[in-house]
Amino acid sequence: MSNNPWSHSRNAAIADDVDFEIKGHELQFVEIELDPGESAVAEAGAMVWKDASIGMSTVFGDGSGQQGGGFMGKLLGAGKRLVTGESLFTTVFTHEGRGKARVAFAAPIPGSILPIKLDDVGGQLICQKDAFLCAARGVSIGVHFQQKIMTGLFGGEGFIMQRLEGDGWVFVQMGGTVIEKTLEPGEELHIDTGCVAAFTSGIDFDVTRAGSVKSMIFGGEGVFFARLRGPGKVWIQSLPFSRLAGRMMAAAMPYGGQNRGESTLLGLGAVGGLAAMIGGDD
Repeated sequence: MSNNPWSHSRNAAIADDVDFEIKGHELQFVEIELDPGESAVAEAGAMVWKDASIGMSTVFGDGSGQQGGGFMGKLLGAGKRLVTGESLFTTVFTHEGRGKARVAFAAPIPGSILPIKLDDVGGQLICQKDAFLCAARGVSIGVHFQQKIMTGLFGGEGFIMQRLEGDGWVFVQMGGTVIEKTLEPGEELHIDTGCVAAFTSGIDFDVTRAGSVKSMIFGGEGVFFARLRGPGKVWIQSLPFSRLAGRMMAAAMPYGGQNRGESTLLGLGAVGGLAAMIGGDD
């Protein structure tokens, strides 16, 4: 593995530690190197390639071994994945041969793959529903419920987010460029609701009004901002998939292009369509 900020060499004294390297720029993939007997778990369909000595098995749930015994425990683990936007199954990749072997996984959208060692962030990470890509075996994928009604309704991610727990490496996918912010106790950051990619468990996540009524209607930034208050870390994505999909849908419409400066809050989308017909998009 090459020595760069997006790579890591394992420490044999730490459990669930794997070698990895993230390659690419806008369309990234992560290459994980396994020792004999080591395993990685991934979202179904994420694999790009693997060495022949790495065996595959499909498991019900997240494959962490922390779902409890029996069928009901596995069913509960799978159900948690289903409500966070993931499939009922994960794929476990285990090195069954000798020496080193590698397997690679790719993100389905343009953006960044972020490697996070969970025991470096308190053993828990809260992230957007479809963020999980792959991890060292032993990481648990659960559900984080928003307790505040306003945050659940207008926070961008709804009432349900992903909660990743454990002490190993996890790889999460985020849209566009990713920025990491560290907030001190009481320090606040206002973020577009769709751009909140992940945060640590000590962060207080709420919403705040986006300025005056005029700003909310005509500012183009929506009615609410996400308000995150420290202490903890926050990861911000520059291009949420919902924004990318919205632009693609707008471009596919008969009068495609962007409609800036107006909101659909009071049915003003038609105004943007009329403006696009008359003057086009600037």
